[in-house]
Amino acid sequence: MNLYKNNNRGFTLIELLVVIAIIGILSSVVLASLSSARAKARDAKRLSDIRQIQTALEMYYSSNNSSYPNPGWGWRSECNGWGGFASDNVIPGLVPTYISSFPTDPSMDKTNSTSCYLYISNGTDYALLDHNIVDVGFSYLTQPTLFDPTRDSGSNPCVLDGAGFWSRKVSSPGGICW
Repeated sequence: MNLYKNNNRGFTLIELLVVIAIIGILSSVVLASLSSARAKARDAKRLSDIRQIQTALEMYYSSNNSSYPNPGWGWRSECNGWGGFASDNVIPGLVPTYISSFPTDPSMDKTNSTSCYLYISNGTDYALLDHNIVDVGFSYLTQPTLFDPTRDSGSNPCVLDGAGFWSRKVSSPGGICW
């Protein structure tokens, strides 16, 4: 019988380092996937918000003698660069009758005026944009009806002829080129 025999079994330092490296690689892959999923979720919220506001505007139009909310000429937004209005006053008369609360872009930065919902109307027509989107994850092919030809970095302000899309837009027919 050997009294000095060491039967302790454990992991070597190399084995521990390999396991830690594998866990690190797997966690970075998972975090990258989550980041992409978050960007897609923010984009889905933007699409839903724009459509919800558009629907509320059309209900307002139907109830108010074929007229859209007319706050006077000039873009309006919660962001400082376009008035810094309270969310329920970006489109006067819309909240709470036609929409319970005015939505906010999930990446909005009021101070720097990025990722802001902007509204303009003359009463007869309107334009609504999600302007200067920070985390762009959309393509023209997936949402062609929401692209803003006026802000696509092309040479013609009413035709999609550029590649630098940085704004989404819905409008009445007369507000397409605003």
